[in-house]
Amino acid sequence: MSDMILNVDFGAPAPGPRRGDRPNVKHKRFLQRRSYLERKGFLHQKQARRASAPQTCTTAQPTRWKQAPPQPLPTPPLERGLLLSECQSGLVPAWARAGGKEAVAKGAGGSANGPLLPPTALPPPSAKPHKCVALDCEMVGTGQGGKRSELARCSVVGYEGDVVYDKYIIPPNPITDYRTRWSGIRRQHMFNATPFKVAQREILKVLCGKIVIGHAVHNDFKALNYFHPQSLTRDTSRIPQLNRRAGFPDTGAVSLKRLTKQLLHRDIQVGKKGHSSVEDARATMELYRLVESQLETESTPRPEEK
Repeated sequence: MSDMILNVDFGAPAPGPRRGDRPNVKHKRFLQRRSYLERKGFLHQKQARRASAPQTCTTAQPTRWKQAPPQPLPTPPLERGLLLSECQSGLVPAWARAGGKEAVAKGAGGSANGPLLPPTALPPPSAKPHKCVALDCEMVGTGQGGKRSELARCSVVGYEGDVVYDKYIIPPNPITDYRTRWSGIRRQHMFNATPFKVAQREILKVLCGKIVIGHAVHNDFKALNYFHPQSLTRDTSRIPQLNRRAGFPDTGAVSLKRLTKQLLHRDIQVGKKGHSSVEDARATMELYRLVESQLETESTPRPEEK
């Protein structure tokens, strides 16, 4: 029997082809595409352009926000400008209008070539009956809790107490408190009331160029959103001659009800129906007429002696 030789290798088996050694189809296609571009010259020209371009170090520039153009200064509302422009013609006295620009400038202490001074700097006109009106307004509450006062009725009477204007007015904001105990305003008064903007323009046409008399009249002007010239305003709550006549301190602010009781000997603002703006305006005019001659004589400037 012939000898048999067996070669048995008990070592590790021979490693087979690894996954990474297998040809990558995508990489193979990339190489083929690259070689094709090199043959056509496209890849060579692209690399040449990159090589010939100067190599500069570029840094990222910070982003700059475009500066917003300057906003124009706020201009007053158009309606406000119209109201003021309509009122300017009635504020210049007749002697200034007759003399033209030169007379106004000289009368106001300026020069003929200088700018015209505002009407408030001009001497007040004489208190003629047709130039005097008394104003009184009634307010209601708007906003949370009715704390904001807004106009709901306005009355203007003439020198003899005749009613020049008397209307109920719808305030710009919803009414939350009618304040009927003091204002006399009720819900039914607002059904056919005049809108505030319309009423404001109507009232302004009545007041412009006239002496306006009122009791604490600055509150009425505030409700109207209007500024009347100080030289044409007479506030019966700040006239010392009235307080002196009624026996009150000169500097004290006395209510219209008390002044009317002491000087006119009648009662106003009584009852639970609320105040009447017409009644209050008439009382204000009568109080003013008691001291009109003395008040206007003291406030009118004397002519300079030559």
